Parts: sequence; structure tokens; C-alpha cells
Amino acid sequence: MDPLGARSQFVDVQTLSTWERQPDLEGKDTDECNDCLDSQQAFPSPFPYREDINRKIVLYNGDVALLNCTAIVNTSNETLTDKNPISESIHKHAGPELRDELLKLKGCRTGEAKMTKGFSLAARFIIHTVGPKYKAKYRTAAESSLYSCYRNVMQLAKEQAMVSVAFCVVSTGKRGYPLEDATHIAFRTVRRFLENHGESIETVVFAVTDVEEPTYRKLLPLYYPRSEVEERVSLPLIPADIGNSEGEPVVPERQIRIAEKPGSLEDDSEEDTLDSHLGQVGTHAFARMEGDVDKQRKLILQGQLSDATMQKQHQRNYNRWLCRARAEDLSDIAALKALYQTGVDIYGRTVMVLVGRNVPVNLIDMEKALLYFIHVMDHITVKEYVMVYFHTLTEERNHLDSEFLKKLYEIVDAKFKNNLKAFYFVHPSFRSKVSTWFFTTFSVSGLKEKVHHIENLRQLFSCILPEQIDIPPFVLDYDARV
Repeated sequence: MDPLGARSQFVDVQTLSTWERQPDLEGKDTDECNDCLDSQQAFPSPFPYREDINRKIVLYNGDVALLNCTAIVNTSNETLTDKNPISESIHKHAGPELRDELLKLKGCRTGEAKMTKGFSLAARFIIHTVGPKYKAKYRTAAESSLYSCYRNVMQLAKEQAMVSVAFCVVSTGKRGYPLEDATHIAFRTVRRFLENHGESIETVVFAVTDVEEPTYRKLLPLYYPRSEVEERVSLPLIPADIGNSEGEPVVPERQIRIAEKPGSLEDDSEEDTLDSHLGQVGTHAFARMEGDVDKQRKLILQGQLSDATMQKQHQRNYNRWLCRARAEDLSDIAALKALYQTGVDIYGRTVMVLVGRNVPVNLIDMEKALLYFIHVMDHITVKEYVMVYFHTLTEERNHLDSEFLKKLYEIVDAKFKNNLKAFYFVHPSFRSKVSTWFFTTFSVSGLKEKVHHIENLRQLFSCILPEQIDIPPFVLDYDARV
């Protein structure tokens, strides 16, 4: 038994050989390769040799369910009831609790990723994803969906501050996705994510079978060359379509932009002056697909806009924040482990945990913290959820300003407010109770009835079972003492 309680058949990913350590250019004459590729040196590879990334990659021939890592990936169907060899092995080793937990998730759409605990597995979590059914005439849609599977798994691993994640081969069995095409998408998506956002992820395992290993071993050098020589040798073999900077498939038809003067032909003459272009900026409502912005702002100040228009303005503002949140690097905020998803409450609603002591208000960029909250919560709030806030042992430097909370409440989408069913305030102080009363009474509306002050964990466990919530050790120690 190891510290995680894993049985002997489980394999620790730390004992596996990384891709960097495996020999490169097997059976190839490197001198001959250098001679024949001299003419290609002027064209840099889109996937250059990166020793730091290669150290994170592991190719493992075996059962993904047996890996001892932070999370393993399960490929399933929309109802999360698929009976394929990977899922059956995961269910066998995880135990019957997994099946009950999956029923509470109420399915998963194609391309999405949802997380459960690992139960009796060595892995702490299981990330379930649904790959697309492949049809040649719908290839573009299938490529985008499969990219979303790998991207969403990696994004979830980053958000939850996971150290290691093990992929099975997604969507190539019963769903019929060609193995080689799927492998290209998997490798480039993971590679781009590690380049752009993967600082906190230490290990990514690709778990394959005997049938899949030759394809994976053949294509790995294209995206993860183990030397500069292998990089040059692999360059002619890289497909023409490698996606955008995130590895996402690029569809040319979607790159069409609406011209500022769509009703007229473009004039290529050189007589156009800067003044003539500036005079046309913002004059066409069709170019902006909205009315006179200044007029709308004036009506807002005068309180004359209809509720529907106000909601549209608010939705547009929220979407701008969400786009920023998805584009910005928020790894420093994620590393605080102050906000995370755990299990469900006694009514089957998703439980989100906020740890007050892990928020150093005076030391972090609070706007980035707001962006991180929006990014993590956006997909959670589409259905009913509850928040658990641990006020345990917070100090002055951890107290969120009421103006910041008011700004957050005003920015978030309506679904955040409507689907929040309870806010459990654990271990409140007298001061925090007073502040909460003032805030919910005078600053925001509709929240007061949802706030419940919880004096001890026993009260919390009457709403959320102990096995359904991950509680920081210092909170458990405090509760046991007090």
C-alpha cells in the first residue's frame, strides 16, 4: 500500500520513462538526414525541439485506469453510460460509487469535459469527455469537437491545479474516428496548451494499447522532437493543417469579415486619403450590428431604456469579461487554490468551494481574480449550484472589499444569481456577520435569503455529506479544536 492506498497493480507515473529519455531517430542515419535536409533549414518548424516540454510527455502502453496520477481521462457517450473497454476498466477499479456519481452529472455534451472523484482508483479524479461520431462529410465539425475534448480536459486540469493527467485515446473506437487523424489533433492540442498555459502541469501521459502504440510512436516526433536533428527530419511530415496558435482547427469560411461598406466595391486606387477613411469610421450601423451607441448610453443615464435593452447591454458587457478571462493567463490565481469544484449537496446540486485564507487580497491583482472567478464559474452556473465559503482563520489581508464584491455581483451573468441556491458561510466572525448583513441588505438584492451562517462542520454536513466536499486540513483542525 502506498500513501494513496493504491493496490499493487497500480502504476505510479513518476516511474515511467518520459518521451525525452527515449532514444530518437531509431534506425536512421543522422548524417544522411543532415545532408538531405540542408535546403530546409530556412523554414523553422512550427513545433521546435523543447526539452522542457518533452520531459512532461509519457507514452504508456497499458490500462489508463491503473495509473497513479492526479486525473485520468475517460471517453464516453453523451449519457456517460458508454460500455467500451476503457470505461469498463475505469468503472471496475473505481467501484460502484462512480456510477452513482455519473447519474448526478446528468450527461455531458460532445466536446465537453466533466470531473468526478476517482473513488477506489489510484487517480484522485476522473475527467469524462465525449468525443464526436466521425462521418467524412462532417469532418470539420468532428475535428472541432475532438479538439474541444482535449482542450477542455487540459483546461480543467489547469483550473484545478492538477500536477499530472493521463489521456486515453478519445473517440477512435465505437465512434469511428480515424486513429491517425485523431492522434494529430491530440498531439498538437496538448503541445500548444503546454506551450501557452501549461506551467503548472508536470506530466501528461498518453495511454495506448498495442494497436494504437505504433501510430502514437510514429507521430510523436512530429510534435515533440527529441533533438534538433529529429526536428528537421520531422518537418516534411507535419501536416499542412496544424490549426491556430492553440491547435484549434481553422475553417477558412469562418474567417470572412464584414467590410465596413458592404454595399460598395472596394476601390484599389491610391488616391484614398487618411481623412476619407477616418470620416467613414462608425458611420455604418451594419458594421457594428447595433444602434447608435452614444444615444443608448444617454438613455441609460436618463433611465429610459427598456428592461430588454438593459439586459442586452449587460449580457454584452459580461461576454467581454468572459472573452478576456478565456484569453488571459490566470495560472497565478489558479495556484492559490482558493476556488474549486467538489461534489454535490444532498439535492444533487454542484458544490463550489471558496477558501478565504487562500486569497491574499493585498498581494494579487484583484481584476485577474475577478476574471478567474468568471472563467471557472461560467460553465458551473448553467445549472443549480451552491457555494461554500470557509472564513476560517482569515486575517485582515484576506477580507474582500465590499466594493469589489458589488462590482463582481453587477458584472456576472444572470445565471450566476438565478442558479445560486445557497451560500454557506462557514466559521463566521461577529464582524463578518454584520458586514454580510449590510452587504445583502443595502448593496445587492435577492441574495440575503440564500446566505446561511454555519458555525461548525457538523451543521454543514447536514446539507453536504462529508464525502462530497474537499475541506482544507486547517479547516478540519480548527473545527476540531473549537
